[in-house]
Amino acid sequence: MWRVLLVEDQAIVRQGLKVILEQDENIKVTHEAENGEEAIEILNQYSIDFIMMDVRMPVMNGIEATRIIKKQWPEVKILILTTFNDDEYALEALKEGANGFLLKTADSQKLIDAVYSCMSGGLTIHDEVAAKVMPRLLQREQKEAISIDLSPREITITKLVGEGKTNKEIADELYLSIGTVKNHITQILQKSGLRDRTQLAIYAIKHDL
Repeated sequence: MWRVLLVEDQAIVRQGLKVILEQDENIKVTHEAENGEEAIEILNQYSIDFIMMDVRMPVMNGIEATRIIKKQWPEVKILILTTFNDDEYALEALKEGANGFLLKTADSQKLIDAVYSCMSGGLTIHDEVAAKVMPRLLQREQKEAISIDLSPREITITKLVGEGKTNKEIADELYLSIGTVKNHITQILQKSGLRDRTQLAIYAIKHDL
């Protein structure tokens, strides 16, 4: 059974969430808190598996609490639940390590499904929020790709690796020796911090090179 901590400053909302979540036999709301500071105090005393947390709360908000909790208790799963369809909140929450972001308009089954998803290592983002957040996350990734100091030749080779070309095919296409291509790939891996050719291919596809 998963031990759940509800962090929400409105008691009536906490009561409603508890009733919904405990419809599932694998979920037990063992503790409640009115803000992030209280949540941290509870975590210092009790073992918690999952936290469902509001964003806007007095004393300490959900974003700051997520940052602190994920540093001290990285194994604890955190789902942000809020009334605000704000992509900045979602981006900040995910950046600090939240395992999901749902709006309070979600139905009962979606809340329970979100718990299961987070506990199994998934990332749950409300559809309305995802529509705003995902394009911005992709833009960030593209900027990160550009920020790596690759030469025009290295970018071309990375693109060809992403297309599944072998060293010989790349060498033939660029009129280089196979040894030169291998040297370039070694340099690219060192600059990017990637482990091998497979990771480089995934990187090229992910960053649309």
